[in-house]
Formats: sequence, structure tokens, C-alpha cells
Amino acid sequence: MLNRNSVFVLDTNKTPCDPTHPAKARKLLSEGKAAVLRKYPFTIILREESKPTKKYRIKIDPGAKTTGLALLSDTNIVFCAELEHRGFQISEALTKRKTLRSSRRNWKTRYRKPRFLNRKRPKGWLPPSLMSRVHNIKSWVDKLIKYAPVDSISMELVRFDTQKIVNPEIQGTEYQRGELFGYEVRQYLLEKFHHTCVYCGTKETALNSDHFHPKSRGGSDKVSNLVLSCVDCNQAKSNKLPEDFLSDRPKLLEIINKQRKQPLANGTVVNATRWKLKEVLESTGLPVEVGSGGLTKYNRKRLGISKYHWTDAACVGVSTPDTLNIRNYQPLLIKAMGRGSRQMVKPDKYGFPITAPKLRQKSFYGFQTGDIVKAVVTKGKKIGTYVGRIAVRKTGSFNIKTKTETVQGISYKYCKHLHKSDGYTYNFGELVKQKTINFVQKVEQVLDTPVQLNLFDISELNTESKSKAKRIKRKKFDGLDGKQLSLF
Repeated sequence: MLNRNSVFVLDTNKTPCDPTHPAKARKLLSEGKAAVLRKYPFTIILREESKPTKKYRIKIDPGAKTTGLALLSDTNIVFCAELEHRGFQISEALTKRKTLRSSRRNWKTRYRKPRFLNRKRPKGWLPPSLMSRVHNIKSWVDKLIKYAPVDSISMELVRFDTQKIVNPEIQGTEYQRGELFGYEVRQYLLEKFHHTCVYCGTKETALNSDHFHPKSRGGSDKVSNLVLSCVDCNQAKSNKLPEDFLSDRPKLLEIINKQRKQPLANGTVVNATRWKLKEVLESTGLPVEVGSGGLTKYNRKRLGISKYHWTDAACVGVSTPDTLNIRNYQPLLIKAMGRGSRQMVKPDKYGFPITAPKLRQKSFYGFQTGDIVKAVVTKGKKIGTYVGRIAVRKTGSFNIKTKTETVQGISYKYCKHLHKSDGYTYNFGELVKQKTINFVQKVEQVLDTPVQLNLFDISELNTESKSKAKRIKRKKFDGLDGKQLSLF
């Protein structure tokens, strides 16, 4: 089964042209009409001038750990990717550095003096762990603009609305106060509890919002008292106290209590960076369309598409087409690795150096740490072919990190560049085999009646082929008698 991701094409002047099918790219390469310019994302350069015939849209679904990227042309997906961030690693590294410096000051040993007069932060400042996410997305938007004729950008902006969780009747200037902003209650719970019933752990069913401490017995509407529950567990629990309902499962009760009081760090990260990301994207000079998380979810369910980060990106905004086929697409998995550490030596647990200072020279024999290479070893104890990222040494004996292991002591003479270091590592995700449908149109064709789709009930979305008769017989659709379905 062939992967339908397109190959990026540049003409001889490095002007972006229409991305092409992999088979056509192979033909151009075999006939000598093009050459490989870049492996990730795969890009070829023509030996003649050419002009694009279409315009493309970049669609982005920002996330705290992983961001979905998609490049669309009309109703076709041209390129899809999932970008994994390293913001939490940066935060941990900064915390560790802060701890070491603080401990050295307390011991009255060699230390770095604390700063007092140079702590002014510019307007719009964000911590490095958050800005790394913004910079990662901006970097890949710039790459896509460089390799394809992009004329517009779409991003998910309004994802969370959290103030109504604490006070459902909040209005007016009260929005200027409070700890939470921009989050819908149900979306908050889905993300916090990972789309899972807290009582039985099921994911393959409709989920309800449940008052953990029943409201009829003094429970409140605060978000810390709300959990996700499937219909069966919700009915079985009824208005029982959690201690009574989970009397035979004390460990589960302890886990739920811990999880429901835990803050939603991922949601906070997205909230903190969304406006900064919009500002950075607008600096490209392209029009930026914004959409809500609810609209993204509605579009994905309307098209009958499985949930991935890149499919969420493809469904962002009102520009989402009426039909969108995701079958045979395989996303490029991009992981941010950084461009090397600025730390000159490695410290022990007390903060003192235990290694010699590293060399300022980064490149040896034409290679540098982070390059993706292919090494064909023809003699010695390590005969074989190895593909992966390298760690260089002054001696010319490199380490290669493959998918399964780290091979040490490979000479630079056996290494050949596949992709030079750009701060990322690459892999490919699962090949999607799902056939998609336009669910609303399909039901209207069967029933000859306009249907209003419940945005948060996925029970009707079945992509397996069934006869119309069986579909009508086995499925019952609410809201056909003029009843307005609640979004929550």
C-alpha cells in the first residue's frame, strides 16, 4: 500500500512548485530531470524553471507535547506531520541548573553571583520552555512556505474556556478575574481524564460528566468535583458517595482523588502560548484563520475521521472542505532535539565539573553531532549497515544511534550523509487504512431528512460498510423531532 504524502518540488531558481506524487518524483529523478535536495521532508529540485498552478493552506493544531501539521490543497492533503516538542525537558534542565547554583551559594563555594539589576523582561516575554514550542512551530511553517506555494494559514486558537468551570454564571467584567480562561468544561474533562471513564477505564463509549461527590448530598459544581463516567457507571453510582460506591476498590478511589485535583498543565501551556503563536504566524505576512477546538472536533466527526494530531490539524477552521480522505497517509513524526548543549562540562551531584571542557569545534571530518548518516561497514567486528543520528568525536570514531541500539566506534570513512543536523530527528507514523465518510450527508441520503449531529457523541460514527437497511434498523438518531441537542 503506497503512501500518498506528496514530494515537495523546487525549480532551478529554488521557487516552490506544486508538490508531486512520489511516483512522478521517482521518474524525474531516474530521468535526470531533478535531484534530491532534502530528505526530511523529501524535496527535489528541478533542472529547469516551473510555476505553481495551485495555492496551499497550512493548518496547525497546537499542543503542549505534540503539534499537528497539515498542508492542504482544496480537498486534498498534501503533507501531514506531528511535531513533538521538548518544552518540559527545557523546564527540567533549567530547574536542575537553578538548584545546582543555589546549592553552591549555600555551601559558600565557587558560585555564580545572583542577578539583581538585569532582570527586566521585555513585553510579551514567555519562559524558554514555552517559547521553544512557538519557535518549533514557526520553524516548520517557514520550511513549508519555502517548499510549497502557501497563501494562507489556519490555527486552532480558542481551545479552552475554564472560568465557567469554577463559576458557571460568570459574566461581564468578572472574566477579568479568576484563574481559568478559554476552556469548555467538557473539553477540559476529556483532556484531563484522557477520554476515559474513571470508574471502569473504558474508552469505546459515550462519556458523561459526573459529580464525584453527588450534588444531592452537598457536592459542588467546581471542576475538582467533576469526573468522566460512562453511562453504565453513572447510573450504577447514582447518588452514592464515592467511598460507598468504591468501597471494594480503595486504590482506585485514591487514584481518582489525586487525578481530579491535579492541575491541567497541558491546557495551561496551550493557553499561555496561543496568542504569541498567532502573533508569530502573522509576522509571515500571510492571512491567519483561527478556529475553536469545538469546531475542529465537529469537522472531524462530520467527516468521520479518526483522531490524530495531524487529522485534528486538517480539520481546523471553517476552511475545512466537505470531503477529506485520510486513507493511505503516513505522517512524518518530527521530534525536537535541540542544537546541542551550551554547557561546557558535566557536573557531579554537588555541581562541580567531572569532565574536561568540551571543544568549541562542532564539526569533525565534515560531520557534526545530530547528522543522520548511513554507514556501510565492510570489515572489522562491526560489519553491517547502520542508519541513524551520529555523535562525533575528534578521533573520527563516531557513535551511531539507530532505532534499536547505539553502535560505538564507527569510523567516519564509512559514513555518508543522509540529512544534515537541523535540530530535529525524524520517523514515520502509522499508515492510515481508514475509509472516511461524510456522516451527515450519508444519513440525510438514507433518511431524506436534515440531521443535527451531536458533537460529543461518537456512537453514530461507524466507518465500516453496512447496508442502508441495517443502518436504519440498528441506529436511532436523537433530535429528529425538532429537539435541540446539548453540546455538553
